[in-house]
Amino acid sequence: MGITKLADLIRSDAPDAVSYKDISDYTGKVIALDTSVVLNQFRAATPSLSPLTGVFFRTLTFLEHDIKPVFVFDGKPPVEKTPVLERRAQAAGWSPPKRTGMASSQTNDAIELLKHIGVPVIQAPGDAEALCAQLVRVGVVDAVASEDMDTLPFGANVLIRQLNAKRDSEVMEYSLPKLLEKLQINHEELVDLCILLGCDYCDKIPGLGPKRALTLIQKHRTIENVVLHINRMTHPVPHFWKYKEARKIFLDATENTVPELVWTEPDEEAVVGFLCHTKHVKEERIRHRMKTFHKNRENRREQRKMEKAAGYTRQTRMENFFRITRKREQPVEAPSSLGDGNKRPRSK
Repeated sequence: MGITKLADLIRSDAPDAVSYKDISDYTGKVIALDTSVVLNQFRAATPSLSPLTGVFFRTLTFLEHDIKPVFVFDGKPPVEKTPVLERRAQAAGWSPPKRTGMASSQTNDAIELLKHIGVPVIQAPGDAEALCAQLVRVGVVDAVASEDMDTLPFGANVLIRQLNAKRDSEVMEYSLPKLLEKLQINHEELVDLCILLGCDYCDKIPGLGPKRALTLIQKHRTIENVVLHINRMTHPVPHFWKYKEARKIFLDATENTVPELVWTEPDEEAVVGFLCHTKHVKEERIRHRMKTFHKNRENRREQRKMEKAAGYTRQTRMENFFRITRKREQPVEAPSSLGDGNKRPRSK
């Protein structure tokens, strides 16, 4: 779920915080992906098939564009998130989540596949989006790719949505510094705003819409002060409201150790052995995709060399200055790159 109606609020009150881009704009960038979002997208789109095939195809698309993906997996979720996870599982017809911190068989399969493809994998101690945000803050990655808006209150300076391989699709990039500037609030006040809008870690005040919530935060600055200035009859404050616990989760400044990030060439035989011989995906399909991957990546690299030699630079598209108010479309994906043993320094 992320943050209820935060995207709509940004579109109406801080449109300059959003820019529209193309997947190729991220060539050479290191992007952290909230992997559970990717897996759930494919689970929902093709419930009768394993999401691993989708992960394989999407990752190669990233690499074709020389985008460097870092896949971050969820760890043990905060206890405050349990009710939300149970509701989501029930609605989707999935098994209820277990708060053991142990990786599921699907997670283990995805990790094995991604290692065969040659991209870094990181296990977060808690929610993946929190660690993704930290990776951006400390400069280990350039941006976070996720459909969950709660990456912003976690402190990710750059959030990318709809980063995928679909043709003519637009990538939406959110700038946290611009968002705070346009809304005239600081990061702590944004966290309180997101709690009022509705987050995964506590209930919200009933009947309090996004416009009203923003106005109250801009005027009173904290949830404690907001509660003193609302009509408790029309906007009853939840009993035993755990907004302080939710606030702490978003603002937790714990710095986690990040392993050295290394990208290598995909191991085609290992991928085939895993997907085709273990997961029974048609080998012809995987071989064909690997062949087109190498061809497409080389073609794009040659094209960039020619453009660089000719002094070509990408211009910001004029649509970035105009098309701001339309509704968000279906999520898109992102690209990534490498295979030449490129390394990213570990954070200190």
